[in-house]
Amino acid sequence: MGIYINPSARLFEMALNSEIFIDKSGLIKETNKCINTLQRYMCVSRPRRFGKSMAMDMLSAYYERNINTENLFGNLEISQDQSYKKHLNQYDVLKINMQDFLSAAHCVDDMLKMLNNDIIKDFSLEYNEVNFRDDNNLMRVMQDVYAATGRTFVILIDEWDCLFREYTQDKDAQKKYLDFLRGWLKDKDYIALAYMTGILPIKKYGSHSALNMFTEYSMTDMGALAEYFGFTDDEVKKLCARYEMDFDEARAWYNGYKLVSHSRYGTKTYAMYSPKSVVEAMLKHKFGTYWNQTETYEALKVYIQMNMDGLKDAVIKMLAGESIMINTGTFANDMTSFATKDDVLTLLVHLGYLTYDSENEMIAIPNREVSKEYINAISTMDWTEVTKSVQASQKLLEALWNMDSKSVAEGIDQVHDEISILQYNDENSLSCIINLAFYFAKEYYTIIRELPTGKGFADVCFIPRVKHLDKPAVVIELKWDRNVLGAIAQIKNKQYVSALEDYKGNLLLVGINYNKKTKKHECVIEKWEL
Repeated sequence: MGIYINPSARLFEMALNSEIFIDKSGLIKETNKCINTLQRYMCVSRPRRFGKSMAMDMLSAYYERNINTENLFGNLEISQDQSYKKHLNQYDVLKINMQDFLSAAHCVDDMLKMLNNDIIKDFSLEYNEVNFRDDNNLMRVMQDVYAATGRTFVILIDEWDCLFREYTQDKDAQKKYLDFLRGWLKDKDYIALAYMTGILPIKKYGSHSALNMFTEYSMTDMGALAEYFGFTDDEVKKLCARYEMDFDEARAWYNGYKLVSHSRYGTKTYAMYSPKSVVEAMLKHKFGTYWNQTETYEALKVYIQMNMDGLKDAVIKMLAGESIMINTGTFANDMTSFATKDDVLTLLVHLGYLTYDSENEMIAIPNREVSKEYINAISTMDWTEVTKSVQASQKLLEALWNMDSKSVAEGIDQVHDEISILQYNDENSLSCIINLAFYFAKEYYTIIRELPTGKGFADVCFIPRVKHLDKPAVVIELKWDRNVLGAIAQIKNKQYVSALEDYKGNLLLVGINYNKKTKKHECVIEKWEL
């Protein structure tokens, strides 16, 4: 089954020997702080392929007492920490993958019985010198082992939330499972550390959580573990240099998960990357969509087509590059109990389809890879107006490059006519339409809104990524029922081009105005040369 007592360090050794290995052993320093304390219950939730299982293998290899793994950790970051030798190979480790039991069981009762019996069976072999009082009761058996040996357990549970993802409608099964975990783990003196990982935070039912002893480290509240799941900017930059890959492209494709870590030493913000995607891109020497290969866009489609008030508008705005305010507090930590659009969007944060800025309580689509998943999903739905706009955005971009101002204005008119996502009455709403109309520009540009320049902020700037320096940089100034020529004059007078001096001779100035009387857009395009 999914239980491993006295695990070999084979899996972690294989990770160490892989062509790409990023040292995340600093995580052990954090778990060591919690071991044998009231904070010994830890639950880490992250999206798929963010390194959760590998971290589990590492912890198992480090804590397990029946093996000597100093040779594996001697050159890693943790070896420099003062807690390193104190806890190395000092504990009985029980490592469980809940998905293995759920897959083999016919129902939750069957699953829990198999789990109980398999652990007890292995214990009877491993601790044959112990006189068990009740060899059918898991809690009694573990208490007897602890009383006889004096050794506490490190319990590692992977895929802890699989039952909530597969028994989505069965509240009774969910409650039985939570009650089992609470009875097994809560306030038990035989536990040195209980560490769980999954995709979802801990499920609550009623007004309380059955597992309220756990400290959670999730995509909406990172705690001190932010940097240990996913790759950091510096880590990816080094990999790009090693594999001769364009770092700007890697950032556009895979960056965007903003994780914030708070401590008494200050606040740190990390721009994290999906590790699966980065590794695949480096090894294959090709940027592409890798993170979600284990699931199709259908998984995303299920949620974004829900009939929640404002949900569609929110998704469209985020496709246009907007960030959306969200309340994550009502999320029930499951995949079915959705009261508002914010509950659906919070789930998408935990699944990795959105990034959450905890400081500003805002969400956004993190990167190009994930954005493509939204487009794939939308293309098979009845959001035909969005699909048309995205498809038309390539021609619109080409019209911009050709300085065809008439076609640009007509293209923006078409997007505005087809998509009414907010009250169209100011430059902010105009900006959203512009960004959606030029969706395809993400293929070539880093798009920055409100770029600080000479004497103010340029509304929208398209800055070519290194791979696409043959494309012109673009400064766009937006006006609402004003003179479109005034937009170009403002770009010049306020020296907006000063921030893009490197693009002299290859810089387009674009003024776009919405005329309330004609209900049409007007566009002027000039090439800036000094």
